[in-house]
Amino acid sequence: MLFERKHYLNLLQNADGNGMIKVITGIRRCGKSFLLFNLFRKRLIEKGIHEDHIIQVNLEDRRNKRLRDPDILLQHIDSMMTDTDKYYILLDEVQLVNEFEDVLNSYLSVPNAEVYVTGSNAKFLSKDIITEFRGRGWEIHIHPLSFAEYYEVVGGEKAEALEQYYKYGGLPAVAGLERAEDKQHYLREIFETVYLKDVIDRNHLKNADGLRELVRILASIIGSSTNVRRIANTFKTAAGIDITPATITKYIECLQDAFIISEALRYDVKGRKYIGTETKYYFEDVGIRNAIVDFRQLEPTHIMENVVYNELRRNGFSVDVGQVESFKRDDQGHLKRRNLEIDFVVNRHDERLYIQSAYALPSQEKMDQEQASLLHVKDGFQKVIVAGDRYISGYNENGILVESLYDFLLGKQKF
Repeated sequence: MLFERKHYLNLLQNADGNGMIKVITGIRRCGKSFLLFNLFRKRLIEKGIHEDHIIQVNLEDRRNKRLRDPDILLQHIDSMMTDTDKYYILLDEVQLVNEFEDVLNSYLSVPNAEVYVTGSNAKFLSKDIITEFRGRGWEIHIHPLSFAEYYEVVGGEKAEALEQYYKYGGLPAVAGLERAEDKQHYLREIFETVYLKDVIDRNHLKNADGLRELVRILASIIGSSTNVRRIANTFKTAAGIDITPATITKYIECLQDAFIISEALRYDVKGRKYIGTETKYYFEDVGIRNAIVDFRQLEPTHIMENVVYNELRRNGFSVDVGQVESFKRDDQGHLKRRNLEIDFVVNRHDERLYIQSAYALPSQEKMDQEQASLLHVKDGFQKVIVAGDRYISGYNENGILVESLYDFLLGKQKF
């Protein structure tokens, strides 16, 4: 199966000539190398760039081990730049090069060098690239396949395709496998031998079993608010393990740096501030999440919420969990305050949306439940319910957009 990744190709092409190092980040096996070395290379050639002006090095390849030496890599690239025409330098997993920052900095002052590099760790960008380049690094973050990318190639009945996507996620290699047992085997193996091993080795972690158990806990509570102390208590009661909140915080940061998980902080809509330490964790790929729980706990409500969260981030939104106050009189006439949750408060530039993820809206009672928090938000930004059982999108009597999940995932949003 060939997934064209048109959105990311356009981002790569649009960054051409901006005077910065183009840094392609993303979870391992999400398709960064194929995007850069195959799809982007093909587009360059179609634009008329000669093949000998495209210099590509896969630094993860054992055959290129000697090029992980920064001076040898510089010499190799320089030896191939034989004229003043523009050269495209494509480096895969550049963080494997010692002092790679110096190597990349060396080409910022070369007028005919256009540099694209990939990396699989957030620290690679946030701590090294930004510090060293001081605004000269341009991040393009690649996610696993969206449902729209997946469905464009797989086709068939939408509901059946979405069910497969919910179960096995969007890693390109998984989508290309036919048998369910092969998909499950791949996801289990890649988690243990690539993702988990990479986090342990990169961060020199001693307690592999503790990290593995933490990931299982996070996978079992997607879409649920938690905090580090509560997770520590879960370790103690469920696994009989004493692990400090500080260690859990470190492990979570390592998982985030590897793009395996990301968080949505709790945000007080009325007070316009973040609240305490409560947060929600979501997985970059739901297939990996499902493999971690051995394909049990496949609750479609929580998986749909994770998929909606990923789609919002893929579309460039920052995503928080909203909280809004509500006051209601009890049977004795006393005014009681309660906090209502908004699944997602999302922002992009000056745009804001309040979004609820609802797997099904079978009754007016369920509709009232889902829209209650949205109705207590008094600003003028749009309120949306993404509904899994609706095939037509439209506004209800309260001015809330009830968006079909398929419209939302396939890029036919009304917002």
